[in-house]
Amino acid sequence: MRHQKAYSFQFVLLLVILVICFFVNISLGSVHIPLKSIFGSLFGSIDNSTWQVIIMDYRLPKAITAILVGSGLGISGLLMQTLFRNPLAGPFVLGITSGASLGVALVILGAGLFGGLWATAFISKWSIVIAASLGSFLVLLAVLAVSNKVRDTMAILIIGLMFGSITAAVVSVLSYFSSAEQLQQYIFWGFGSLSNLSWQELLIFFGIYSIGIFLSIASIKGLNSLLLGENYAKSLGLNLKQSRLVIILATSLIAGTITAFAGPIAFIGLAIPHLTRQIFKTSNHKVLLPAVFLYGAIVMLICDSIAQLPGSDYTLPINAITAIVGAPVVIWLLVRQRKMMF
Repeated sequence: MRHQKAYSFQFVLLLVILVICFFVNISLGSVHIPLKSIFGSLFGSIDNSTWQVIIMDYRLPKAITAILVGSGLGISGLLMQTLFRNPLAGPFVLGITSGASLGVALVILGAGLFGGLWATAFISKWSIVIAASLGSFLVLLAVLAVSNKVRDTMAILIIGLMFGSITAAVVSVLSYFSSAEQLQQYIFWGFGSLSNLSWQELLIFFGIYSIGIFLSIASIKGLNSLLLGENYAKSLGLNLKQSRLVIILATSLIAGTITAFAGPIAFIGLAIPHLTRQIFKTSNHKVLLPAVFLYGAIVMLICDSIAQLPGSDYTLPINAITAIVGAPVVIWLLVRQRKMMF
């Protein structure tokens, strides 16, 4: 009962922090917009038409994207760490991101092999999203096919890493035959970005993301059973193969969609589950899953606010900020826990 009250207080506090970070994120940028005007724009109208366009067409979609990306990567990382019982597992250990990167490389860098007509005909915003989605989907199919044949969960992890190595090798070959301009475009995609989505794209993103989240919630019982090992989970009557497939599918849908629309954003999926466990002091996924959702969204909003360089026209790569801001915090938490243990 005491723990339930503590968790309820923490969830309420996190929700308040999330709302604050959401509105602060919208207000910051090259043009500072007062919070009063933001409330007016969201719940009515304001006299400044320029601010109205900035808020509704640029900053609001970007803030919502940050919430989806942060929460999605955090939950994907939690699923993978529990499934493989490996604290270094993240949402991309199955090769999903590598598959998406290969798809994008074929579109952007393929012009180096197939000529300028390829670039003219295929390189566009939607073609990059579709290529990333197809790449991650093909790797997903390969991983699912392997998981049906292989009983050992760790073998699936190793095979996923091998898929990543193969796709990285193909990208290297494509890079060798590409021009400097094509390489630069591919590198910029690799930096990750939260600010390129329109409302239509965001709706598609949210639809696929929601399916992944639903599958994650449906996997809570299986995740809790896997904490004590696969043999114990079987003794509880868990269908291990089915649960494993659902967890892999949920992770792939979330991580693959995020990579397709926002690029390969690192660190969040690895660190947020650790951060959440340190603070909530529980391994129950009924608590961890919503907590990771909130922490991931908050951290991504904070990182995006920093990346905007408020008052400046420059925007730093979100990938760099997630690592610079988050890594020291996780190191401090782990060192602090070690000191408390001894």
